[in-house]
Amino acid sequence: MPDLRQTRKNIKTALAVLLGVDVVAMVVLFSPLVGSTGSRQQELAQLQSELHTKTLQVEPLTDLPKKVTTANRQIADFYKKRFPAQDSQIITEFGKLAAANGVKIEQAKYPVKEEEGSGRLYPVEMEANLSGNYVSLAKFINALERDDMLFIISSVTLGGEQNGPIKLDMKLETYLKAGTS
Repeated sequence: MPDLRQTRKNIKTALAVLLGVDVVAMVVLFSPLVGSTGSRQQELAQLQSELHTKTLQVEPLTDLPKKVTTANRQIADFYKKRFPAQDSQIITEFGKLAAANGVKIEQAKYPVKEEEGSGRLYPVEMEANLSGNYVSLAKFINALERDDMLFIISSVTLGGEQNGPIKLDMKLETYLKAGTS
């Protein structure tokens, strides 16, 4: 038959150990180091809010390689569409816009300054003497600003006679792709 005293002693020892574990658990639960249940829930809510904020901050970085590829394609399309490859395209486009809006080109000068280029583009400064009525000149300027080819108007000087057409002296700038002419 088993020894009851030894078994009773083992059970008391086990209960004492379990009671000690309970006391340690109670101390940890109510300790100021761990904080109250409310403070832990508040800290959890704050950490969840920070996680949400950080997730929103890094969201634009998702699919970054795909976005870089798309941006490179858009840049290539921009250069292809907005900047001419030959200097004759500049005056051709300028002439088309003038004719479409009923403006007469009296004189146009556009020397290409290749030494000032930025590597891919060279500035082309144009000076044009135009004539037409006020409405056609206004439509022409609007068409220049909206054209696919990039034209930057730097100055406009109006002149003319009392009963004649309005004279317009215009200075503008565009760009030509490097390595072409």
